[in-house]
Amino acid sequence: MMSQTTKIITVVVCLAALAIIVPMSGSFVVLLATRALAFAILAMSVDLLLGFTGLSSMGQAAYFGVGAYLTAVLATKFHFGMGWDFWIVVVMGILLGCALAAVFGLFAIRAGGVYFLMITLALGQCVWGLAYRWNSLTGGDNGINMSGRPRFGIDLANETTFFYLVFAFFAASMLALYVLVRSPFGRSLAGIRERELRMQILGYNTWLHKYIAFIIAGGFGGLAGVLWTHTNGHVSPETVVLTTSVDSLLMVVLGGAGTLVGAAIGAAIVFGLREFLSTLVPWWQYALGAVYVMTILYLPMGLMGIPKRWRQRNQGKDGSKKLATKPS
Repeated sequence: MMSQTTKIITVVVCLAALAIIVPMSGSFVVLLATRALAFAILAMSVDLLLGFTGLSSMGQAAYFGVGAYLTAVLATKFHFGMGWDFWIVVVMGILLGCALAAVFGLFAIRAGGVYFLMITLALGQCVWGLAYRWNSLTGGDNGINMSGRPRFGIDLANETTFFYLVFAFFAASMLALYVLVRSPFGRSLAGIRERELRMQILGYNTWLHKYIAFIIAGGFGGLAGVLWTHTNGHVSPETVVLTTSVDSLLMVVLGGAGTLVGAAIGAAIVFGLREFLSTLVPWWQYALGAVYVMTILYLPMGLMGIPKRWRQRNQGKDGSKKLATKPS
């Protein structure tokens, strides 16, 4: 079994390889990787809730959307955030995502299981309705087109330069979430996921722990929205539609819940399959859906769970051999 140090070194080596290989692979691959990295931050925020806290949220697109719309509105209507003030917009996006999650969490965290899922879905749809109906601010169904990317000493209009910026945010987000889940607070979240009643008996305020995790996930969702707007160059109600939340949730399941790295791998696979399958067949959505179904049926722990299942299978074989050769 791999030690924690070995796992960290493996992830660092893979990230370094990604930073070297992607810019050498052509502009299309750079753009695709940039989009996947921005969305992977959203997927990791979902993993914080699903994989480490045991909360299946269907409203993560709301925080993604408010970060995206904040960026687009400030840039197009107030000409703010296109220079050094880009960093202020990043902070504002995170804070707005946290603030909205703090409000939504007051309603959602009181419920559990399927009720929690349905409440977050309903709250997320409220944000979608607001984006769709508030034409004067959001542009309604037409959305908002960005005129360009920020310039602050470096020109982010260059796809490779912007890729490295998003990559840096992704790596920093992964590091921050890793430190969080390995901290005593993160350990308590895992305990709540496994047996909430036991944690309550031990004296933990489980509602507060889940509420804080919910707010933190909202902040990372807002950050992902800010980066996504500059990556995509356009924001519309499609950004906050239910499909966005479903996609992020399925990315976590595909890669492996409770791993963080699995969420990023799931995002990369989904974006890659979409681009590849959409060029082959018009019904690519069904093929992607089949991938999700097969993963849930045959890989319930996701792709990151394959080594563990392989070890369990080999241990089972070794145990059977020992029983077979044991003298009677």
